[in-house]
Amino acid sequence: MAKFDLETIRHSSAHLMAQAISRLWPNSNIQFGVGPTIENGFYYDLEMDDRLNDDDLKKIEKKMKEIVKERLPIEKVTMTRSEAIEFFTKEKQLLKVELIEAIPAGDEITCFKQGEFIDLCRGPHVDNTGDLPFSFKLLHIAGAYWRGDEKNQMLQRVYAASFDDKNKLNQHIKFLEEAKKRDHRKLGKELELFHFEQVAPASPFFMPKGAFVYNQLIEFVRKLYVRYGYSEVITPQILDSELWHTSGHYEHYKDNMYFSKIDEREYAVKPMNCPCHMLMFKHYRYSYRDLPLRYADFGRLHRYEKAGAVAGLTRVRTFCQDDAHVFIPLSDIQDEIVQLMEMFFKSYTHFGFNKIKVNLSTRPEKKSGDDKTWDVAENALKEALLKSGHEFHIKEGDGAFYGPKIDIDIADALGRFHQLGTIQLDFQLPERFQLKFTNQNGEEERPVVIHRALLGSLERFFGIYLEHVGGAFPFWLAPEQAVLVPVNNEVHLEFCNNLKKQFDSLGLRVKIDDRNESMGYKTRQIQKTKIPYMLVIGDKEVEGNSVSIRSYGSRDSETLTIDDLKMKFLELDKLKDPSLI
Repeated sequence: MAKFDLETIRHSSAHLMAQAISRLWPNSNIQFGVGPTIENGFYYDLEMDDRLNDDDLKKIEKKMKEIVKERLPIEKVTMTRSEAIEFFTKEKQLLKVELIEAIPAGDEITCFKQGEFIDLCRGPHVDNTGDLPFSFKLLHIAGAYWRGDEKNQMLQRVYAASFDDKNKLNQHIKFLEEAKKRDHRKLGKELELFHFEQVAPASPFFMPKGAFVYNQLIEFVRKLYVRYGYSEVITPQILDSELWHTSGHYEHYKDNMYFSKIDEREYAVKPMNCPCHMLMFKHYRYSYRDLPLRYADFGRLHRYEKAGAVAGLTRVRTFCQDDAHVFIPLSDIQDEIVQLMEMFFKSYTHFGFNKIKVNLSTRPEKKSGDDKTWDVAENALKEALLKSGHEFHIKEGDGAFYGPKIDIDIADALGRFHQLGTIQLDFQLPERFQLKFTNQNGEEERPVVIHRALLGSLERFFGIYLEHVGGAFPFWLAPEQAVLVPVNNEVHLEFCNNLKKQFDSLGLRVKIDDRNESMGYKTRQIQKTKIPYMLVIGDKEVEGNSVSIRSYGSRDSETLTIDDLKMKFLELDKLKDPSLI
């Protein structure tokens, strides 16, 4: 088994699963689509009369292991295009026929056969089914449009994990179990933070607690803006299509925009703020003394995403991002980007993201502007990153159509990397909008625009961060920071009410749990809410003007005086101020 690499094992395991399904449901008119390998495993798309469910996964796994024990030879079969079409038509595998018809005429068609099962495939594969280890596990079933097009039929997609030994599989299953516990969609519902409605696909409804966290994130960034010299602006939601023609978005981004015709004019709901900021800069005359000019905008954006691409908060159709554009002379780019890197790194570590990667993305195949301008832009970013002292990786061809960019990836508590910050250098929009400023020689000069976002989409950051902390927000960000629990309402509730008033006057968010339930029940329920602190008030606490305090996730408690508790909470709450980082 060691002679086959993991990619080959996963590829052959996908065929193994398809064969097992065809044996278990021989009369279900199964149409097999594609079954590629993916990170940590594989999947197979199929259409059949029966609707698979999670209970079927164990049956399929069992049948797969039976086929492994049969040690069926896996043989390569070549056909001409016409032979392959004839064969798969006879087998009633019309999805395979569609794939074959897309292959250029004259190309050799390769298939692989194991026992009675034959599949269209380039290979390579293991020699026989007995070469496949039992280190696979079917995970779940999802829906997927044929060929990723929502105009096509919906298929059933069976996902599986696959590794070359059992220990690696078990480690991955444990990882998946922890990821499931932290799933932001699950936590959002359990903690009453947000939810989705069918009337607004991929558009979240933030409940009061979720809205509080959302607004706290905005306030955090706003305070950073004061520190780093940004001016916040407000721009329209709906703009004439002429603007998007000027900016180039109509040509490059039209399929992801929402349009409407009003009074015989075509308008678009803005998918981004940058063209609006170009107009604002152009409206006034600026000299080099006014630059860099930093416009920040929390305007709501709308982008069309296919139904199969949206996912919880991490990919939505309406969102707000901490968007900003810096208008700057070319000569000042390096210092500005060094400052941006400082702001980004300090902010991410403040949120508990300590593993950070920096990527420099260069010109894509489809781009605006000439190569000479791109050379200048890419070199400017490279020099700035070298000056900032951060290691970086170059991602060839991954830049925006209007300029190269710096993307910053952070690792969450489970070690998964997510792209957050972005810094994009743009020579194209200033040219398209004919932007100018007066330089030190009294001459007109074209500014450079730096597009930048720190957290990016606030919705996406919310989802990533919620999973990172497992729903247990830090004290400064928690919608409810502590809960007072009287041991006996008749005796201790008045003390709790007075204490709550003191917390309220300090701007702290503390509630009282005065339900007529046992202390054990209340403790269990409060732990589920992940509120940072539980404050128990009994006879001893009333007599000593103190509180028994227990932090979330801990079985231990300590007693603090009221004054010491206030000081503790106020110190923790100070972390909402980025000037302290």
